[in-house]
Amino acid sequence: MPGPEFPITTAQVQTQPPKPADPGGQGEDFGKSSPLGFLILVLFFVAVAFLVRSMTKHLKRLPESFDEPAAGLPTAEEPPAKPAGS
Repeated sequence: MPGPEFPITTAQVQTQPPKPADPGGQGEDFGKSSPLGFLILVLFFVAVAFLVRSMTKHLKRLPESFDEPAAGLPTAEEPPAKPAGS
């Protein structure tokens, strides 16, 4: 059959490979936590609260400053000396 020759055009299409049956542990329950996990989280919060409370008590017992008071200045325990003429 004589006739015009048409050029053949081809196209390459890139597709994604098929996904496996188990997508790496991301099944139906992925991202959901259990009651045991919630209990552990609550216990951690309680432990942190007790640690903060204990640290606050210890910090309140510390002196205002660890510097030694100057020799000539009166301290809070000693009242200032009264002048001799009064």
